[in-house]
Amino acid sequence: MTAAPMTAAPKPLTQVEPMSAPSQTPVVSLSSPAQHRPAGVPPFFATGDPTLVRPALSSREVEVLLAWLASESKEDAAARLFISASTVSTHISRIRAKYGAVRRSAPTKAHLLARALQDGYTTLDVW
Repeated sequence: MTAAPMTAAPKPLTQVEPMSAPSQTPVVSLSSPAQHRPAGVPPFFATGDPTLVRPALSSREVEVLLAWLASESKEDAAARLFISASTVSTHISRIRAKYGAVRRSAPTKAHLLARALQDGYTTLDVW
């Protein structure tokens, strides 16, 4: 069994920062992270890429998202915000669509919490 030939050779490393202590591993910057990560692994998990594409959520969407994440149900979040549960559902659907549009899907509540943490809308200290 032979491996299929690669269509493009990986680009060389562009920068390696020296180790500051023997127990630490060097930080490597890759010229093209997409070419160096395993198939199916999003770039921000494989490389720690700080240039994540952050969807343009409105301040109200962020408010609804955080209220929903902190609540047991959409009805509880709606009561906190003085809106209907269907309005909460609409906001959550639009938020999921925006994350999907930037190729960072968030199909579950746990995924949305992870995205909110990654994008700086909340911190672990709050939870």
